[in-house]
Amino acid sequence: MLTFAVTGEERDWSKRVVQQFQLVAQIFANVLSRKRADEQLKKQLEEIEELRQRLEKENICLREELGQAKGFGKIIGSSEALNYVLFRVGQVAPTDATVLILGETGTGKGMVANAIHGLSSRKERPMITVNCAALPANLIESELFGREKGAFTGAHTRQSGRFEAADGGTILLDEIGELPLELQSKLLRVLQDGELERLGSAKTVKVDVRVIASTSRDLKEEVRAGNFREDLFYRLNVFPVTIPTLRERADDIPELVRFFADKYSRKIGKQIETIPKLAMKAMQEYSWPGNVRELEHVIERSVITTEGTVLLLADRLEPIQGAEAVDSSPRDLAAMEREHIARVLRDTGWKIEGQKGAAKILNLHPSTLRSRIKKLGIKRSLN
Repeated sequence: MLTFAVTGEERDWSKRVVQQFQLVAQIFANVLSRKRADEQLKKQLEEIEELRQRLEKENICLREELGQAKGFGKIIGSSEALNYVLFRVGQVAPTDATVLILGETGTGKGMVANAIHGLSSRKERPMITVNCAALPANLIESELFGREKGAFTGAHTRQSGRFEAADGGTILLDEIGELPLELQSKLLRVLQDGELERLGSAKTVKVDVRVIASTSRDLKEEVRAGNFREDLFYRLNVFPVTIPTLRERADDIPELVRFFADKYSRKIGKQIETIPKLAMKAMQEYSWPGNVRELEHVIERSVITTEGTVLLLADRLEPIQGAEAVDSSPRDLAAMEREHIARVLRDTGWKIEGQKGAAKILNLHPSTLRSRIKKLGIKRSLN
């Protein structure tokens, strides 16, 4: 223990005592110097964190601009899973092939459909969206294929359907699994022959429409259950595109969070500058059953309820537990990685380098990809 006192007396201090005073003074000087250094380091770290968040905001804006330039609109993210989807979109968009978009509710199937239309030769023509689940069963036929005057009670005028409105362009049949079985044969005729008949008419109408369908249902199971025509399924399943869940692209969550925080800050008139690490960790560990749509709503609510510049989550997010947890054992992760890389390699014809090579799609350096191929034991099939 050290005791200090003040004295007005003059005295001669021994060399040993002076050395002790000097040692104590040096200790205090070191403590004060370390405190100043800690304060400077803390300030520098805060400045670095502020700079990092600002750069990430700018990066999001640049990605958004780049995405719009490529025709991907506001599809946000750079994970391997999403890059593969965009690669598939880039493959099929320039063609007139029918596309079936598969994915859970809220994954962004509509945005992918818009990207396909925007990158196609039909982009100057209309894109018509029909939500098959939202239309009443007694009206869906006239909405899709049109009607003649007097076709049913209340049909006082002739009306063109959505397929005629989309002539020369694209039609998105959202939630195609909800289409009544009795109308599926009419849709099949449009896909096969480009022909339809308005309700109440025997006259054939020719249409030139590219069809994109989307569903959150397992259509193969619906076929087995007798709820969906097998021939229609194969007509729609020419080029399937599966949208990953947000659980499968958790690496994109920080970018999405900042995008939505910035979007709703501008909309509401607030300024969110910081997203706490604990909040971001909670969002990355949450299962997101409603996918990107649920994340957007959580961020919107959080921006509304946040008073300062630090985002406070308005919802309590429980991490994935028990049966709902994604199996992350090393064996399963390796199997998933092997399957994903092998699929990309097949789609690129085993081209590794270049703009359309597998390394570019997977966001890996070519040498890193070759190393992963060797480590995972991926072999090129002779077929």
